[in-house]
Amino acid sequence: MAVRVNHLGQPIGENVVWQGAKIPPRSNMEGKYCRLESIDIDRHAPDLFEAFSADETGGIWTYLFTDPFKTELDLREWMATACLGDDPLFHAIIDKATNKAVGFATFMRIDPAMGVIEVGNINFSPALQRRSAATEAMFLMMQRAFNELGYRRYEWKCDNLNAPSHKAAKRLGFTYEGLFRQALVYKGRNRDTAWFSIIDSEWPAIEAAMTAWLSEGNFDSSGQQIKSLGELMK
Repeated sequence: MAVRVNHLGQPIGENVVWQGAKIPPRSNMEGKYCRLESIDIDRHAPDLFEAFSADETGGIWTYLFTDPFKTELDLREWMATACLGDDPLFHAIIDKATNKAVGFATFMRIDPAMGVIEVGNINFSPALQRRSAATEAMFLMMQRAFNELGYRRYEWKCDNLNAPSHKAAKRLGFTYEGLFRQALVYKGRNRDTAWFSIIDSEWPAIEAAMTAWLSEGNFDSSGQQIKSLGELMK
């Protein structure tokens, strides 16, 4: 009987010896629409401040642990204290059409021994929202976690009140696993945390669907999708 293996050639499934995953590197992740770079204050802060400032209501920060930044200096100071460590590992999302940083996301709660990693601290500026680059950024991070690093489980967590995050997780192929009630307190309020995941056995089908969605043939001459990602996930 053939032994199933992951993308690193390691055996997976029951009655096999788990050999662990790799620690995420700081190298770039390159796509067609976007590039993810390890975050750098001098290189990325000016673009990020400009991009985030386009959100005049501050709504993109509602479910994050920090508030909107009034000045670029405020953003730089926060980045210096929060964004330069190894876990969470922050990446700036670069729009290849403009070569400007328009959002960020992290690998976090990184556990190579157990093969578990989470994507979090996701903040898409208005310039990135509902764009192919936004989906591709998440896809590139998944590819790194599963294909390059050999993780078994990829997690997504959010405030249960964050309906757009729920919707995004399901669109990207994550399975809802349950609610952790009163898991956190932030910004002076309770957070019930919704948990989602993708596991390695599910990834090949999700990868194929996302590859098909991102392909040039799935967009018409006006840039509109022909098939939705949900259709391709079926």
